Amino acid sequence: MIIGIVVLVIIILVGVGIWISRGVSVGESRLQVTREGPHFPVVSGFNLERQEFEFPRDFEGELNLVIVPFEMRQQEDVNTWVPTAQELERSFPEFVYYELPTIYKLPTLSRTFINEGMRAGIPDQKARERTITLYLDKEAFKEALGIESEEVIHLFLVNQEGDILWEGEGVYAEDKVEDLKSAVQGNLD
Repeated sequence: MIIGIVVLVIIILVGVGIWISRGVSVGESRLQVTREGPHFPVVSGFNLERQEFEFPRDFEGELNLVIVPFEMRQQEDVNTWVPTAQELERSFPEFVYYELPTIYKLPTLSRTFINEGMRAGIPDQKARERTITLYLDKEAFKEALGIESEEVIHLFLVNQEGDILWEGEGVYAEDKVEDLKSAVQGNLD
């Protein structure tokens, strides 16, 4: 029995080692607060297609909606905003949205298991491409953005320089959507 357990542990460790050595592991996120006051700091993370991004440098849109959840249960709240974000992308070619699940710093193996678990649970490739997980000093990240609570999701309309042009929080609501649409239109004029 003990020999069987030892063999199983060795197989698991060898498998994890091979898995990590083949580039499946998720690297550390970087965070650099670049100025005083609320702004989108320089952050890096890997999307669920295993590609590394650094924001705001890699924001594709002139205007970018960044949705920041802190807990797994908040995915339902994020999903209330996705139809609106998709509609805005169709209406405004300069607009792109991202989901940035934000988690404390973790060891490589933990980061990899979390990202691969999320990847397995999201069959849509476009959704995996735009979901970039951040494993970083959450307190410094929240301070840079002016986030006071992790109890709700936070949304930021950000330009390519990291300026926050609009912000909201919580689940979808018509008044918030109207404010967001006004901010998008106002910043594209």
